[in-house]
Amino acid sequence: MYPLLFHSLFARMDPERAHRLAFAAIRGAAAAPGVRGAVRVTAAPRHPGLRVRALGIDFPGPFGLAAGFDKNAVGVDGLTMLGFDFVEVGTVTAGPQPGNPPTRLFRLIPDRALVNRMGFNNDGSAAVAARLARRRYGQRTPYRPNAVVGVNIGKTKAVPESGAIADYVTATERLAGHADYLVVNVSSPNTPGLRDLQATRHLRPLLEAVRAAADRVAGDAAPAASPGAAAAPGRPARVPLLVKIAPDLADEDVDAVADLSLELGLDGIIATNTTVARDGLTTAAARVESIGAGGLSGAPLRRRSLEVLRRLYARVGAPGENGVVLVGAGGIETAEHAWERILAGATLVQGYSGFVYEGPLWPRRIHRGLAELLATSPYATLADAVGADVRKATA
Repeated sequence: MYPLLFHSLFARMDPERAHRLAFAAIRGAAAAPGVRGAVRVTAAPRHPGLRVRALGIDFPGPFGLAAGFDKNAVGVDGLTMLGFDFVEVGTVTAGPQPGNPPTRLFRLIPDRALVNRMGFNNDGSAAVAARLARRRYGQRTPYRPNAVVGVNIGKTKAVPESGAIADYVTATERLAGHADYLVVNVSSPNTPGLRDLQATRHLRPLLEAVRAAADRVAGDAAPAASPGAAAAPGRPARVPLLVKIAPDLADEDVDAVADLSLELGLDGIIATNTTVARDGLTTAAARVESIGAGGLSGAPLRRRSLEVLRRLYARVGAPGENGVVLVGAGGIETAEHAWERILAGATLVQGYSGFVYEGPLWPRRIHRGLAELLATSPYATLADAVGADVRKATA
């Protein structure tokens, strides 16, 4: 029924308004215990063979929701109710900001793609940290203690490049204690100058400063939970740190980020964010031109994101060898796409645009398909399958 609902209702709405309505419905279902339980049974059956140990965390499966859908950590319970194995909230900036003026979100329906220039609209790190703290320690209902929540942080638009490190450090100091993992976003095309931070001469001091700030938070934290409160299971004392990169990086720059990650002992890399390219689209050129600037996500991103992932895996190797976990994102719509990323080196995979086009049962279909693909593969576990295609190609 979802395709009918999408084309008859959501596709006729402003995309941002449709997002707000759909997200409100998800949160409403999660707030009603009877409804929440029924939805979870239907939408989120577990497949034990898909469990993943990564970043020092036990994930119920490999498939998560990428940053951008829940910018302010207001709907984690509803999203995990639908079956996402982890939810990455954000992008969160040090202070609140409204983002770019509307209209700023667009659909390219023939391409099953989105274009956004949201501009990191969010409530700010203090508000999001307070929300995550209440959720983690059970001071609100409904409470789901075993949800894995990552936090994606970015630069405040008004902050110049010279103040970027201090800006990221402020967000880190507020959020690191409430995140199962932390992501440094230097790859959105919608904050002026942000992508310049991907150059290793800028990225090295930024990641070093964020890592030091996160470690200070871990070292300074007293037992944060109140008596009887539950903490997320299997959460490492040292918050894992990842970086999210753009698909538009040249190959030599991808290699440089991989080498820097090994040098700094980074925990992971997310490949990839949205693209500024507009090549090979089915949507009429006049329509694409009328939309203007923004990051393109969805199906057109699939090929390049896969290429970047393969290149990263060839450079950094398996997670067990060096600890760098690769997260595949960009254009994932089906279980076959997710499986392809796993074979290319991804331990975890993420989606976002596919959620818009596939609807609330999308995680269920991904999980069911992955379980079937694993069962008919030569691999005993998902961990065995990670990077298998790249290893074969280089053997």
